[in-house]
Amino acid sequence: MADDTETLEGPDLAVGVRIDQIADGGLLLGHVDAKPVVLVRQGEELFALGAVCTHQGGPLAEGLVVDGGVRCPWHHACFDLRTGLPSRPPALDPVDCYQVEVTAGTATVTRKRPAEPRASLKPTRDSTAVALPASIVIIGGGAAGLCAAQTLRREGYTGPVTMLSADDSAPYDRTNLSKGVLSGDIEEDANDLHPPQFYRDNAIDLRLGTRVERIHVDEHEVKLADGERVAYEALLIATGAEPVKLDVPGASLPHVHYLRSAGECHRLLTQARSAKTAVIIGASFIGLEVASGLCARGIEVHVVGRETGLMANVLGKELGAFLQQLHEKKGVIFHLETTASTINEDEVILTNEETLQADLVVVGIGVRPRLELAEAAGLAVDRGVIVDRYLQTSAPGIYAAGDIALWPGPLTGERVRIEHWVVAEHQGQTAALNMLGRRKRYDAVPFFWTEQHGFGLSYVGHATGFDDVRLDGDLSKRDCTISYLKRGRELAAAFVHRDHAGLLKELEFERIIGANRG
Repeated sequence: MADDTETLEGPDLAVGVRIDQIADGGLLLGHVDAKPVVLVRQGEELFALGAVCTHQGGPLAEGLVVDGGVRCPWHHACFDLRTGLPSRPPALDPVDCYQVEVTAGTATVTRKRPAEPRASLKPTRDSTAVALPASIVIIGGGAAGLCAAQTLRREGYTGPVTMLSADDSAPYDRTNLSKGVLSGDIEEDANDLHPPQFYRDNAIDLRLGTRVERIHVDEHEVKLADGERVAYEALLIATGAEPVKLDVPGASLPHVHYLRSAGECHRLLTQARSAKTAVIIGASFIGLEVASGLCARGIEVHVVGRETGLMANVLGKELGAFLQQLHEKKGVIFHLETTASTINEDEVILTNEETLQADLVVVGIGVRPRLELAEAAGLAVDRGVIVDRYLQTSAPGIYAAGDIALWPGPLTGERVRIEHWVVAEHQGQTAALNMLGRRKRYDAVPFFWTEQHGFGLSYVGHATGFDDVRLDGDLSKRDCTISYLKRGRELAAAFVHRDHAGLLKELEFERIIGANRG
């Protein structure tokens, strides 16, 4: 971010503003001590918070005040008005809170408030209280696992928390790998979600490069590949997903890459520095984001996909065609209704017999959930680990979250498995609360976003097999809402430069879910 003093807007809140300038539920952007601050009114109460979202710097002054929190318009994080703590991902860190004093109809922001003291919940066997687990183990070091561990500590749990991650890197923002890191806008070493000190300060036993071999449900322990056994009383399985591998001659050559981990991203970037041409196999979101990132590095990019129309089954024909034109204007060449048949050291041969030069090959043809541990443990599995509305599996005390979880969708009730970053984070948070006895239903509205060649698109809800697409606005002017319906019922909507509308649609879906819940 640029220096805040260069972009300060609005009044000096330390001098004071009239309360009648702020409507109920309204926000006023100002500044205090050369820092942007948003003054929020909810009912008769006033709150002052840092105005910049701690996840990628979204403008909270353009957000939405709901139920004691302010939601960021960019990626729908939410911050508690009283504490500044993030109550919803993808934000992980709090914003500053300020003291507000009201005199004769004028509100003055006086000083920054100290951070909220951490609560303390100790494991107990007291039959009169909710019994907390004596120890918690989390399998997985991705979005769901980290959010679970952080939530446990933030809620005051003081028992042992052990994270067993097969990744060699500490938790990082996976969404940035195909976006800012690949394009060069974000440095590789700046993509960690927390510094190493965070895990020490929070007594989170993070074990990297650690493979779990078996879950022993009856013994309440997990066996590691090196033979060590780690006991648990509550367990979260958040093993994520792995890329579907391309099965053609040459698919294992060293210039063929999959982009799923920080290590894979590093290897891809190393080769990209000297590459002139790249072939991306798979016209998915990951494939298109990779195309954008490699184009930004001056590489000639070809995208190969089996579909007849780009992203038509996901976003509809009109938006899919717009994305294809967006990429083509940047020089990307599409080869649809075909795929790779052979990969050689410097070329890719397609099934339509076309030959493409390729210094780099990136494969993005989907992912599959890592279910082996759950299956071997005897948990109920069907295209994912089956969980209830509280994310508990078929075994008491064992939860699943993230890409592996098959859960009751909040709008339709049909079981869904959704591979979105924010969904995984929110599920990790919810699973942690339920380990502490909160009995919190997971019924959050799914959300994701994509960025390609500077074009941003956000998506709220979940619609598979939609039969109607309605566009409001002008896509060519990058100002529109696209709604996805099935049998006349809206299940999802995409937003182009209408961030606030995306927040309102999320809230609308939440109210429908609440009404259905009764």
